[in-house]
Amino acid sequence: MTTPRPAGHGEVRAYDWIRHHADNRPGKEAVRELGTGRSFTYRELDRRADAMAAYFASLGIRRGDRVGVLAHNGVEYFDVQSACARTGAICVLLNWRLTVSELEYIVNDSSPTLLVHDVSFAESAGELRHRCGIAALLEIDGGAADSAYETAVTTHSGAASSFEPVTLTHDDVVTIMYTSGTTGLPKGAMITHGMNFWNCVNLGIPAGIGLDTVHLNVLPLFHTGGLNCYSNPVLHAGGTVVLLKQFDPGETLRVLGDPEQGITHFFAVPAPYQFMMQHPDFADTDLSRLRMAGVGGAPCALTIMEAWTERGVLLAQGFGMTETSPSCIFLDPGDALRKIGSTGKALMHTEFRIVNDAGVDCGPDEVGELWVAGPNITPGYWNKPEATANAFAGRWLKTGDAARVDDDGFVYIVDRWKDMYISGGENVYPAEVENVLYQLPEVAEAAVIGVPDERWGEVGLAVVALKPGAELDRARVQEHCVERLAKFKVPSDVAIVEALPRNATGKVLKRELRTRFVDADAPTIS
Repeated sequence: MTTPRPAGHGEVRAYDWIRHHADNRPGKEAVRELGTGRSFTYRELDRRADAMAAYFASLGIRRGDRVGVLAHNGVEYFDVQSACARTGAICVLLNWRLTVSELEYIVNDSSPTLLVHDVSFAESAGELRHRCGIAALLEIDGGAADSAYETAVTTHSGAASSFEPVTLTHDDVVTIMYTSGTTGLPKGAMITHGMNFWNCVNLGIPAGIGLDTVHLNVLPLFHTGGLNCYSNPVLHAGGTVVLLKQFDPGETLRVLGDPEQGITHFFAVPAPYQFMMQHPDFADTDLSRLRMAGVGGAPCALTIMEAWTERGVLLAQGFGMTETSPSCIFLDPGDALRKIGSTGKALMHTEFRIVNDAGVDCGPDEVGELWVAGPNITPGYWNKPEATANAFAGRWLKTGDAARVDDDGFVYIVDRWKDMYISGGENVYPAEVENVLYQLPEVAEAAVIGVPDERWGEVGLAVVALKPGAELDRARVQEHCVERLAKFKVPSDVAIVEALPRNATGKVLKRELRTRFVDADAPTIS
């Protein structure tokens, strides 16, 4: 059912979360920005979304048109997302870490009519407008009242009747998120209203998200981990999303430990947890209010999970992808200690299979590729029917992740298929070796890649960054690994680097390591 509204306010649809909470708890805090000190109730967020929808209409943006966002974390992401839901437009979230040349391909592929951008990206936005023929730009300036963005909100406030509300279904696309990939050009995963809804159901229930949830988000909102773990589910439930512009380990620990912030939920990929546990404030930070600390996006080293467990925080692992909205598999905190290293079992509205190269289901503890299905799965990639066809086997999405399931039905992500290498005919999954490397007290960061070898086909190269003042040589690494790994898994060499290359969410960019150490003519090995 829809909730009656005063005439002229626009049609209200049952899936419009912000308007529902604006009707039922208008004074409840929805979004808190720590960088600017701004706070928005659900009533205020609802009115901002209406104003932005009216602004879209003034530009001629209609159903199916695209609106790009190139910005640091801020309330504007939720304004634009809700305005797109009310007008039928599609939000294209852009990775601000990419170069203009990289963004040029994405913008040309998605063809946004409007680009909403931070003032810090004004030069890039102007260049993209010139190269890609974007019709209009709208600049954000930290919430300043005289900024172009806030002026647009003020000018169009109360003008909801100036845009034509549309009737949408769960099959309509609301967002396009471009996946980075390791080869070829980025692909725009189409995210539907239904995918967002089923992610809220799938993830919100086991994560204990409700009206009293206060979630701290440090991941970029252009990424599914930032937007959908747990920001969108929290807004769906009527809780509060607290935003940091960017992750900083010391500042994040300070906010988590601050009783005035009252943080109950947190989600990150493994890297932020690693950097926080290496911070001098980690041991003394009060983490007692944290009810749910989720981790996903990459295999989490056991040393990270153990360090947080010692502080009384059980990291709830999960598996998901941009293409799956993202939640698919989740480890209930009650199973965290007895199934450490597992990502859990399928969420309520998701199915999975683990299949071998012939597409036949694997037995217990047999490694195969993880396939998933359910209403939370993308319908495909924007403008790429061939890539869409290649990604599916019937209704099953092929994830590209190597996984196994134990006798109790718990899933373990072994590694990405693309990261596996074959040494002397044996499959080696780098995540297993990296777990062992992290046991070395000198190691701050570790990654393993396969490099060509005349005798074995491929061997492992350990790329490590050391803690300040630490020293480490190949003999020490190999001695440590020989005691804990089969011989074919032991890295044949070690490269010492200042820091591992990572993307905006903290995932290690192994393709950059391969470019440096495999494609280069003479890599420097220490």
